[in-house]
Amino acid sequence: MTNTTPAQTPFNRLLLTGAAGGLGKVLRETLRPYTHILRLSDISEMAPATGSHEEIQTCDLSDKAAVHQLVEGVDAIVHFGGVSVERPFEEILGANISGTFHIYEAARRHGVKRVIFASSNHVIGFYRQDEKIDASAAKRPDSYYGLSKSYGEDMASFYFDRYGIETVSIRIGSSFPEPQNRRMMSTWLSYDDLTQLIYRGLTAPNVGHTVVYGASDNRDLWWDNRLASYLGYSPKDTSEGFRAQVEAQPMPAANDPTMVYQGGAFVEAGPFGDD
Repeated sequence: MTNTTPAQTPFNRLLLTGAAGGLGKVLRETLRPYTHILRLSDISEMAPATGSHEEIQTCDLSDKAAVHQLVEGVDAIVHFGGVSVERPFEEILGANISGTFHIYEAARRHGVKRVIFASSNHVIGFYRQDEKIDASAAKRPDSYYGLSKSYGEDMASFYFDRYGIETVSIRIGSSFPEPQNRRMMSTWLSYDDLTQLIYRGLTAPNVGHTVVYGASDNRDLWWDNRLASYLGYSPKDTSEGFRAQVEAQPMPAANDPTMVYQGGAFVEAGPFGDD
């Protein structure tokens, strides 16, 4: 991993929501150097804490009282909890919308002043792949999931303007061990670069509400992070090493959403519940 470990551990207790999820399991390991105690939370069961540096607290984000208890005593929040794929709106509502509100209300009540919000490229998924955008571009969510992340960014902006709680909203591209298809050659975010970006977001001064795109140093980027340059994020990895194996895959049709839209297949998922 990129060596961004500070000389002194910056946090006493850091909260990671969604710790049983795919990225949560990674961050459970990579965030350890930055906090004396890592409080881990999810609705799903997790392996027991591995030592005195971990706390585990099962929590349904749609339960306001439980979230308030969860946030008590933490210095900062890395909020990765919630539904991470496109689903019917009713399934998105509890964790992603009500849950994000509960996180920010608990932060306000307990005096937590820094949040990392796991937003998504699906906030801007209806932009075409031949467009390059920065954080000033109008939102164009591609799904109920994208709508929930757009709402989360607005919540972050409101809680900064009203209460001074600072947030870095990371519009995560595709964070996997390696890119899986042609679209991910542009959107891929390595685990090391994700961890570096979270660390920068936690420790950079005066971030207000900052939106930053989460991608590695890929050749064909659709996103410009100049408006978040003060975070000091400098990705170290690139998708180029995977190009040959990805381009050996069958070429999708020219009108396939994964070849047209930045959000890929999310632009056509659903609707749900139609007869």
